Formats: sequence, C-alpha cells, structure tokens
Amino acid sequence: MGRIGLQLRATLENITRLRAEGEDFRWYLKDSAPLKGGRGSATMVQKCKLCSRENSIDILSQTIKPYNAEDSEKFKTIVEFECRGLEPVDFQPQAGFAAEGAESGTPFNDINLLEKDWNDYDEKTKESVGIYEVTHRFVKC
Repeated sequence: MGRIGLQLRATLENITRLRAEGEDFRWYLKDSAPLKGGRGSATMVQKCKLCSRENSIDILSQTIKPYNAEDSEKFKTIVEFECRGLEPVDFQPQAGFAAEGAESGTPFNDINLLEKDWNDYDEKTKESVGIYEVTHRFVKC
C-alpha cells in the first residue's frame, strides 16, 4: 500500500493552527478489507480471518501538521500513514483537536469536529470563531 496522506479542508473563521492535540490523539479511521500482509510494529494491527496475515497502519507522527488560517477552504495533508495490507477509506473527526485565535492567540482546546462544524467566542478580540464545512480525502504520498 505505502504511504497514505489524510487531507483536510475546512472554512476557518478567526482561527488558526487547527491540529491534533497530544501524542495520544485518536485518528478514527475506517479501513478497507485486508489485502496483503506485513511484519513489524504498527499503530494498528489487524489479522485477516481468511489468510491469517497481519495487516497494519502506522501513524507517521513526524508528518502531523496544523491546518492554518491561510489553508482555509483548501485541502492540506495533516498526517500520513504507513499502510501495509490496509487502506483507510473514511475518517471521522471527533474530539481532541485544538486551535488558537488568529489575531489573539487565544487557545481553544478539546474541539469536537464530529458535527463537521464548531464555533466559540474569542473574549480577547470580541469576535466569534469557528470551523465550518469540514471535509477530508485520502491521497497517495
């Protein structure tokens, strides 16, 4: 399979540096049926019931990048996965994202993108902030 990148696209309002927060961030992926096997350590390992081969997806932590204000309304790769026998086909963003006010730097933690939209209020700038129309796609790297 090789490397697969998760690209995010969203409309950001007065917010920047949207990112997966913490080393234990959960990437909610749905994968395709196992095709071929691989060996070694990985973030997720799944054994095929038919052929007993181990298939895996490993999060390449050095590839995790924030989605910034200047990326708004464009697709940007925010993480890459090393895939052996499995391929992600869907991503469900949930809680655990963080961001900051574009002008103020105000931290916003534990952002939940399950509904594909999120909004709040930045007390420092007296403006609403938000993340809207969250979509994604996978690309081969």
